Amino acid sequence: MDFISIAPYKRGIIFRDLALIGGAFVLLAFFLRLNWVIDFTIFAILVLSYDLLYGYMGRLSFGHVLYYGIGAYTASLFLVHVSPNPFGAIAAGIAVGAVVASVIGFIVVQTEGAPFALVNLAFNQIGYWLAASGLQQITRGEDGLPSSVAAVGFLDFNDKPTVFVFALLCMLAVFFLLKTFTLSPYGVLVRSMKENDDRVQFLGYDTFRYQWLTFVLSSTLAALPGALYAIFYGFVAPTVIIPFGNIEVIFAILIGGAGNLYGALVGAVAFKLISNILATTITRWEMFLGALLLVLVFKFRRGLTGYVADFLPRFRGKPATEG
Repeated sequence: MDFISIAPYKRGIIFRDLALIGGAFVLLAFFLRLNWVIDFTIFAILVLSYDLLYGYMGRLSFGHVLYYGIGAYTASLFLVHVSPNPFGAIAAGIAVGAVVASVIGFIVVQTEGAPFALVNLAFNQIGYWLAASGLQQITRGEDGLPSSVAAVGFLDFNDKPTVFVFALLCMLAVFFLLKTFTLSPYGVLVRSMKENDDRVQFLGYDTFRYQWLTFVLSSTLAALPGALYAIFYGFVAPTVIIPFGNIEVIFAILIGGAGNLYGALVGAVAFKLISNILATTITRWEMFLGALLLVLVFKFRRGLTGYVADFLPRFRGKPATEG
């Protein structure tokens, strides 16, 4: 337990940040369509899970959406064939995502760099093929898989405010979990492996085990927003698991800034705002995203949060920190 423990004052900072983040999303719900804010919240959980893998462990993956899709399809199948209980569907989606990630993790974690990214992409493509064609009798292929949920006590998941509050609580719980892990000695070890894996091995740590654990945790958390998506929309199609979906997650990380979790939230909201607003006003809105990517690469390499972190010390007359 000491390996993932943090100082009491750090835990106090996390709770303060949770209150600020929760308040910010509630404010969004007053100014934007509730459908949008729910979608932002679900997407933010996915980006948070990816930040652990990419921002902290330094592994670029083109297959993270695989586990999002697994969570969505498993939850839908549970609702259709087992029970309309939303909590059971969420638990099933997370459990299946964890099992698949545990198995695939033993293969992909043995690679790094471009091979790691492409092997994950290959598994994602296999998952997409199974959803669209290979298991068409189960998933209904391109026609999609509809589902419905039943109320649990006073919680009616057909009610949008209820879904929003529940999704927000899930996002805050994921943030708390990841922030606790990354501030603990475990997080220091993960960042150390990113900087120099050989030195960490020299100190006596089994880096493969910790990289595998981090991969499984990241992928399992990605299954959660997939299950929430299935409950909120009541319909799942192969588009939820298509490999091109990874581009959106990576784009969000680049916008917000990787390796601090706050950037994941900022990037997720910013990307969804851009895509939702531009799609209704500009026909070829993807061109704007391409131009934005060039600006990020050359001007804001650490994302918006990294730029703010560098700008504030200069504003106060202090030298900016490196990193």
